[in-house]
Amino acid sequence: MSNIVRIILSSLLLIGTVVLFWFGHWGLGILGILLTILAWVTVFFNENMLLAQWFLRKENMPKAEAWLKRITNYEKQLISAQYGYYHMLLGIIESQRAPLQSEKFFKKALTLGLHMDHNVALAKLSLAGVAMAKRNKREAEKLLAEAKKADKNKLLADQIKMMKDQMSMMDKQQFRYSR
Repeated sequence: MSNIVRIILSSLLLIGTVVLFWFGHWGLGILGILLTILAWVTVFFNENMLLAQWFLRKENMPKAEAWLKRITNYEKQLISAQYGYYHMLLGIIESQRAPLQSEKFFKKALTLGLHMDHNVALAKLSLAGVAMAKRNKREAEKLLAEAKKADKNKLLADQIKMMKDQMSMMDKQQFRYSR
């Protein structure tokens, strides 16, 4: 459903709630307030995105993907602040199936904009993993440094350290096979 339709329906619910209070129907008015709040929340946070994030936290990738596929035209159904997060969720799901194919989603998420630093760090860490899989060490190091810089709360410190350790193992393997 388009955001304009959501705003119109939410406004009508608000007007209906005020009318219920005006005529003294307090019980229905309180129920109307709850429904109005829920309707306004879906204007700013798409319910498909919320459910997809819920299933991602529960590590149920097929259901998360099904909820994301319900968003047919993200430019009409989401607000512009959610475009990057939509592509990041698609990238996370795609990285479970085909890690090298997820690169385009993470790059698009970064270009569209992610507002939270730890999400930027996660996207750059994922891109560093793709660069390592492609044996592009220089780009992987650059992306890891950017991810470490963006991870101000040290939420991904263990993953960044693990990725650096894997890169050093990659150097040892290349050295061993080059002899």
